[in-house]
Amino acid sequence: MLALLAAGCTVGPKYQRPVIQSPVAYKETAPDAYKEWQAAHPSDATLRGDWWTLFGDAQLNALEQQVDVSNQNLKSAEARFEQARALIKVQQSQRSPTVTVGPSITTNRDSATYAEATAKTSSQFGNFSLPFDVSYEVDAWGRVKHSIEAARNEAQATEADLETLRLSYHAELAYDYFELRSADAEQKLLDDTVVAYQKALDLTENRFEGGVAAGAEVAQAKTQLEATKTQDADIAVRRAQFEHAVAVLTGQSPAALSLAPLPLTEEPPAIPVGLPSQLLERRPDIAASERRVAEANEQVGIAHAAFFPQIMLGALLGLEGQSIGDWLNWPSRFWAVGPSVLQTVFDGGRRRATQQASEFDYDATVATYRETALDAFQQVEDNLAALRVLEKETTTQKAAVAAAEQSLALSTNRYTGGLVTYLEVVTAQSAALANERTAVDILRRRMDASVLLIKALGGGWDSSKLPKLTN
Repeated sequence: MLALLAAGCTVGPKYQRPVIQSPVAYKETAPDAYKEWQAAHPSDATLRGDWWTLFGDAQLNALEQQVDVSNQNLKSAEARFEQARALIKVQQSQRSPTVTVGPSITTNRDSATYAEATAKTSSQFGNFSLPFDVSYEVDAWGRVKHSIEAARNEAQATEADLETLRLSYHAELAYDYFELRSADAEQKLLDDTVVAYQKALDLTENRFEGGVAAGAEVAQAKTQLEATKTQDADIAVRRAQFEHAVAVLTGQSPAALSLAPLPLTEEPPAIPVGLPSQLLERRPDIAASERRVAEANEQVGIAHAAFFPQIMLGALLGLEGQSIGDWLNWPSRFWAVGPSVLQTVFDGGRRRATQQASEFDYDATVATYRETALDAFQQVEDNLAALRVLEKETTTQKAAVAAAEQSLALSTNRYTGGLVTYLEVVTAQSAALANERTAVDILRRRMDASVLLIKALGGGWDSSKLPKLTN
């Protein structure tokens, strides 16, 4: 009867997921916003867990495969998730009775001067006891049920935290990898430029020796060459830092990883964006926030249950005797069975304050959940805008590079023919190099924005992958 009572008397609010108003479509995918660029339609493809394969880079694929098995921070997060799963079992144990046994063997002597002693004599006797104590709390108000649900929700949130961390490390690896390859592309550009500037210096020196060029022109050519060599050498610092970062992300010492130069040349892939409403199910950090809202709701139920009496069913049974001979005899048995009720009648407002604190904590987690969703929408929009604008910049920058190269060729020919001074060549060289480096940088930013967009979209994860963690 008490068990049936427990099933119908659970107190506390029933959980309902907080409402988040998501836009019908992303602003940056509106037709009038991306005439020059368009993301893949939802039907074109879907992001998978191994989303980095979209870039078609075998070296990146091999590096990404090492993150899950070698990254120590991920191993730490996995251990925290397993800890959270274990805590569910701790709470579930409250559904079962607790049985304790405390055998004892003692020798006792009564005091001869005790007031109730007979004829002021003492007695000595043994006591052999084998008691079994059984206790069980009837979950009449749902405290245990709420505790189990809270632990389950926290475990699911911890799993979502793990997926958020996993996505972050995979995205960071791809980001650093494309930064490294961009450095390789810039290095190659500067290497080629140094060769071209050396030829220009040789030309100037030959003209100087022939008496048709001034010494100042030779100095200008040397200055241009040496300054470019300095820029060329400086790229190695940035490249080394990104190579070291890639090594650590894959669980290796920086000394153990060496990546051969491979200049970045590929265009970023089309990325299936989907609808804003889908983002709420595709981001693990949003799922973690939502699960913690559910956990906070269960904590409110636990606080409510504290206002009701605690109902315990108890039983004590065992054997007790004064000698080994009669210890295990049937007449030595004893037992006691009965329920007990414990109700706090005054606590100075502690339970009321605890309830209020749990309700405010619930409000805070709801606000965090909604802010996390807003941040996610912003990140998607930011990177969609970056890709759209950078695609347009790519077109105009290609035209600028072509014009700068043509200007350099004309200036060099005019200088060779003695029509202009070397200063015009230097100016054209600087403009050409600056525009070529800008083109490399735009491609780098496009690849980075693609990685960040995939990360903002959840990287192929969805909330259906959360563990059920049923009883």
